Amino acid sequence: MASQTTSLAIGSIADGMKADADGMFALRGVDGWLQGRTMYGGASSFLAYAAARKARPDLPPLRGGQVSFIAPVGPDVDITVSVLREGRSVANIQTDLTSGGALAHRTAWVFGSARPSNGGVAAPQAEGFTPYEDMPELGSPEGLHFVTNFELRRGEAKDDRRPGVVRRWVRLKDRSGLDPIGELVLIGDTLPPGSMRAMERMGPISSINWSFTLLGDAPTTRDGWWLLETASNYMAEGFSSETLRMWNADGVQVMHGLQNVAIFG
Repeated sequence: MASQTTSLAIGSIADGMKADADGMFALRGVDGWLQGRTMYGGASSFLAYAAARKARPDLPPLRGGQVSFIAPVGPDVDITVSVLREGRSVANIQTDLTSGGALAHRTAWVFGSARPSNGGVAAPQAEGFTPYEDMPELGSPEGLHFVTNFELRRGEAKDDRRPGVVRRWVRLKDRSGLDPIGELVLIGDTLPPGSMRAMERMGPISSINWSFTLLGDAPTTRDGWWLLETASNYMAEGFSSETLRMWNADGVQVMHGLQNVAIFG
């Protein structure tokens, strides 16, 4: 069943998704989440996650995902959900997004039930942490660009900028209909790659993949603010290996990721 929407409240969009007789979710006119000719990767990944949850509401908490950005995702998408393997505590689920008749986005999701702990390691605290209350606000581009859905603040002082690193405070303007994990998936890919700070000349960039793990199954923060950072580990020959991290408003890490980025120009 196709769902027509132009609402920017993406949580409401996901909540209204319904599968057809073949189990496919069809969305038409998902507007306001584009960056250039493709949908922002966090939005397409969130819709895929939401489809998996719709298809299998009995799944345990999400533990991580491996996302492949294969081709541009337009405002019209079809999503299929497949079970790769399901054990007693862990389920491996695959989602495929097609757009314009082509496979555009594929994710392998890992859902896992909690078990009694056998030892523990606490989530890391952010280094050089400055609370969002102390950081200035940043503007966002005009028009139908996905960043207009967020409030942004600096994540570090100008004097503290590091080569190949971008850090920002990020908050969704409309969080309605979002569960805590879905919110992290939606926000986790917001920032440009840290390699942009090392580019000698500006040019197009494109995320190739995104692999992330969640540090816990019940993330919380204050006032909707999350601190994000992208950092280039190695940049050469038109590619950059990036580490993506996210902390809550108290500087406790909630997500850790890796990404490969193609750099053109």
